[in-house]
Amino acid sequence: MRDVAALAGVGLKTVSRVVNRERGVSTTMAARVEAAVAELGYRPDAGASALRRADGRSSVIGVVVDDVANTFSGSVLRAVEEVALRHSTVVLAGSADEDGSREFEVAQAFIDRRVDGLIVAPSGRANKQIAAELARGVPVVVVDRNVPDLDVDQVLSTNELGAGDAVTHLAHHGHTRIGYLGDLTSISTARQRLAGYRAVVADLGLESDDRLVVADLHGEAHAEGAALHLLGRDPSDRPTALFCAQNRITVGVVRALRRLGLQDEIALVGFDDFPLADLLVPGVTVVAQDAQAIGTEAARTLFARIEGSSARPRTTWVPTAMIRRGSGELRPPARR
Repeated sequence: MRDVAALAGVGLKTVSRVVNRERGVSTTMAARVEAAVAELGYRPDAGASALRRADGRSSVIGVVVDDVANTFSGSVLRAVEEVALRHSTVVLAGSADEDGSREFEVAQAFIDRRVDGLIVAPSGRANKQIAAELARGVPVVVVDRNVPDLDVDQVLSTNELGAGDAVTHLAHHGHTRIGYLGDLTSISTARQRLAGYRAVVADLGLESDDRLVVADLHGEAHAEGAALHLLGRDPSDRPTALFCAQNRITVGVVRALRRLGLQDEIALVGFDDFPLADLLVPGVTVVAQDAQAIGTEAARTLFARIEGSSARPRTTWVPTAMIRRGSGELRPPARR
């Protein structure tokens, strides 16, 4: 900074104001400083700057999701980044893999690097970790999975309603025997989607058979194996339609349907969209979450907290939307 100040013929404070985008510097003076910065290749030391700031901010936030490689999580992360860039803030991201210990380690690593706040998609065992960070004064926003009994901002999808919409959609196309394949029941979203499935089955008087419900699946391979078992029964005993409550589970089920040659026989609706779902034949009908809206709202809420908002924590519900592509519109064989 001294070199920049000397070359521009200004004081250190003027250089500081220009590189930190502060007011109080004339356009002409700012141009001289920026020219000197460009000529010398000067880059501010963000770590040193954070230590010197009176508010202690690092201009870094952390995001902890289940898996950054998952399409939904990646879309949420990208939306958070867009908001963070407008606040001149860097985003650190990590995957918890539904592991409470790993989730704690990732979050703690971010805290140790003095992040200004956290956005967390918590595992079933994250309540204590989130409560501890809130007690330390670290702003936290929960996304995707709700955390009961904690006074914290949350941005969530209408999971139960979306699952109910999927089952209702299949029922309206003539299906009464609808199977369910879902994620780990330790995850709040999985429990909500299963509840939505069960509620509509009861409300519409559809066939209620515990053998049609397969929960606690994790990953594509596990889901594929479960679907092969479920669909390997006698045709009179197997479901005529399936509701898959998570995108990786849907991918595994699609593979099972193709292995059995049943992709044109068994109707399918998945929860969460995934790449190439529209290019399959038939295309996969899904109940899509608005990941961009979730990430954007979570980031806006977090930055409001970082900037001193003392409003009561609130839960924001982001609605899902049905995308019809063909698989969810297949009718039972007897009605074709």
